[in-house]
Amino acid sequence: MGGKPCLRGIRVTVGTIVGLVAAGHTHAEILVAYPYLEEEDIRQALTYAAWRVEEVELPMVDA
Repeated sequence: MGGKPCLRGIRVTVGTIVGLVAAGHTHAEILVAYPYLEEEDIRQALTYAAWRVEEVELPMVDA
């Protein structure tokens, strides 16, 4: 998946799930579209996305 974070090693990216939620799809609709996912997968995708947005990357400084 090009280095993108995926759910439980399944070929569904966090971005796909977050995008569906952002577009207004319910968890039930997402689970119908991706029957191999579980409710917890959706929660974990949102949790990861929230964490990643808050993460701060600092440049490395040569000593």
